[in-house]
Amino acid sequence: MIHIPYLGSGPYCYSHSLAMMMGAGAPEPAVIETVTGSPFGMQLVGGTLPFFDPYGWTPETGVEDALTALGWTADTLSGGDASRALDRLASLLEAGPVMVGPIEMGHLRYQPGKTGPIGADHYLIAVGVEGDHITVHDPQGYPYAQLPLTDFVDAWRADTIEYGQPYTMRTGFTRVTDISTAAAIIAALPRAITWLTADPDPSMPPASLANGEAALALADRLDARDEELREHLIHFAVRVGARRLADAATCLLRVGCATPAATLSRQARLVGALQHPLATGDTRTAAQILRVLAPTYDTVRTDLAHTLATAASANPMPAAPRPAPRTNAAPAATSATSS
Repeated sequence: MIHIPYLGSGPYCYSHSLAMMMGAGAPEPAVIETVTGSPFGMQLVGGTLPFFDPYGWTPETGVEDALTALGWTADTLSGGDASRALDRLASLLEAGPVMVGPIEMGHLRYQPGKTGPIGADHYLIAVGVEGDHITVHDPQGYPYAQLPLTDFVDAWRADTIEYGQPYTMRTGFTRVTDISTAAAIIAALPRAITWLTADPDPSMPPASLANGEAALALADRLDARDEELREHLIHFAVRVGARRLADAATCLLRVGCATPAATLSRQARLVGALQHPLATGDTRTAAQILRVLAPTYDTVRTDLAHTLATAASANPMPAAPRPAPRTNAAPAATSATSS
């Protein structure tokens, strides 16, 4: 079966935000998304909330892994109160744009239909503050959007988001190691195998499931005709899940990993095929697709392990370089470094 690379819109907020911050030296978003690790697994958080990304993975973890894989560092600030966070942001914006997130998307009232918190995470780029408004580049499709600072602070507090810290921002993006996209993709593959292994994670809520077990349990849950679950799948999880898998297949083909790429492409087709039956209420067909998807997670893990073992025996790969850490302390805030 021929793999067709995908180009188009979709909920790739942190990958597009990273690309904007990296500027002219940025790799394409498909590469950024792949090296975050997001395509390599599935999780059913608490046994109820599905994501087509690895067990225990969050976008914050993915951002950190992508910066490391691509040879970049960034200064991360978070915490404190709203007033001090806004002061820090305004000061940083004097030097250039700032990546902000996670934030609560429901407070972004320039997006039609958004009137309050919905528990949806998001990332964007702050461009400037003028009076009582902030201007942002929102990768959801809203360049130079303006938002009252009161709404922005409510979003930025992120108290409805299950991961991350309030008032998180990233700045000082610096390329410290010249790493080709091909080298970054290859270096990310051992981590992909780790994600697919899905070791027990005590930080996960009880009843959380991974990979094939998650797919089978979700298939069973669809019989309950949970409208909130269906909305989550058709508006976000399926769209981003299918694109991640398609992009990962494209990237692995680029570096000569044809066998795992073929499995990822098959996964992309299966996840993408969920959209129509879920949107039309045909939960029986969607459940059948999920049951076909379930065993493919073990397959892609085996494919990746075999590919790397074969490559190592023929031509041992050097360890992936890790940039030196940087710090940027801030009063009454948590300071860390993305690397």
